[in-house]
Amino acid sequence: MSARTGRWAAAALVSAVLLAGCGGDGDDPTVQATEATPTAAAPATPCDDVPEVQEPRPSTSTDLAVQPVVEPSEELPPCGLVVRDVVVGEGAEVVEGVQVQARYVGAFYETGEVFDASWRRGPESTLPFQAGGGNLIPGFDQGVLGMREGGRREIVIPSELGYGPTGQGPIPPNSTLVFVIDIVSAAAS
Repeated sequence: MSARTGRWAAAALVSAVLLAGCGGDGDDPTVQATEATPTAAAPATPCDDVPEVQEPRPSTSTDLAVQPVVEPSEELPPCGLVVRDVVVGEGAEVVEGVQVQARYVGAFYETGEVFDASWRRGPESTLPFQAGGGNLIPGFDQGVLGMREGGRREIVIPSELGYGPTGQGPIPPNSTLVFVIDIVSAAAS
């Protein structure tokens, strides 16, 4: 490949990345579309290789009428997506293509500081989205699959499945995120 072709390819890649971050409503970081995909490259920060499915932390409330609190963690962040079912719902299952209404809290893994929460807009406020529709960060989109109405799940999302090395809005580059998500409804469209 010539140097000129390489510059054009690099410019096209930068443009694609910038355009990918322009989706969503601007006020809700969970609905910003990204093209982040896991790669074979080493993560930007040290991480711990842990199982994808884990037992819930005892500090996460099982009361779906109460906004969950995300505790800070002193452990290395996980290298991959981690899901912890806090409450297993009994309603309709979240599968690709289903229309979902969810409540959520989004926080930073290391500090537990909340950067966004549907609860801030009121306890009945929900985030509507199509499961597997690609309008959410990949870790959120993947992490809700298999949940059921009435369920609460904690999802730990590594940077590569979140906002990656560029970050976005209040999210700094290479951030590991934690979402606690309640599925209010899941209905076939």
